[in-house]
Formats: sequence, C-alpha cells, structure tokens
Amino acid sequence: MPNNLYFHFEDISEFPLPHNIHEWMKGVIIHEEFILSEINVIFCSDLYLLTLNKKHLAQNYYTDILTFDYRTNPKEIYGDLFISQQRIIENASSFKVSINHELLRIVVHGILHLFGYSDKSEKDKKLMQSMENFYLSLYSKKYVSRET
Repeated sequence: MPNNLYFHFEDISEFPLPHNIHEWMKGVIIHEEFILSEINVIFCSDLYLLTLNKKHLAQNYYTDILTFDYRTNPKEIYGDLFISQQRIIENASSFKVSINHELLRIVVHGILHLFGYSDKSEKDKKLMQSMENFYLSLYSKKYVSRET
C-alpha cells in the first residue's frame, strides 16, 4: 500500500511521532473497510487552530482537532486533520495519560470523523469514545509490547 499518510508541522517545531503510527492508521482504515486516498495530519498551535475554527466553522473557541473531509466516494478516505500540539499536552496531563496516547486518541478521533462518525449528541459521543478506546487498545496490543 503506498504511503498516503502525511505529517506536517505548521507553525510549531517538529516532534517525534508514536512508533508505527502510519501502519496503525492504515490498519484502522482497513478494519473499517475504507480505502485510503490521502490523509494529511497537520500539527499546529492553539492559535493556528483557533483561526481555522473561526474561519471555517464560525466557532470562537480552542479545540484539539478540526477534521476536513474532501472525499467524493463514500468508502474512500481523503481529508486533513489539524491538531493542536498544546491541546495534546494539556489533555494528556488532564487525563493522566502519555502524550503519545493522547496524540493517538486525537488522530483516531479525526479518522472516525472521516468515516462519518459524529460526536454531536451524547449517544454519538459515547459511540466515538468506545471506538477510540477500541483502536487505542489495538495499538497497545500490537505496538507497545514491541517497543520494550
């Protein structure tokens, strides 16, 4: 499978990504029976993401991720995930998890949006959290034991 997953650092310094994140993301997409066209993961500052939130969604608050879905085929994945590095760090501290764990959670949250999952209602939020936890557990089972 060609590498159609790209990581960018918009207005922040580059930092190390979790071990095998590309392979894991592709596994999530395959598990959901989608075809990967292209995903750009763009790490940025709170201010950069706030500017996008105001411009594209008319929302004036900080968020951890904005997902832009460009697909034309319902089973094809093509989009951008804009992720705040500061939110990753603060969320990890608040939730008492590692930065890598929180980064993976936010990435899979964005991918779930590209699949069509929503988090507007409480029922939808619970389903998305369940899916996030499922895919995080798959990462832990497959890759964390290899790192040690």
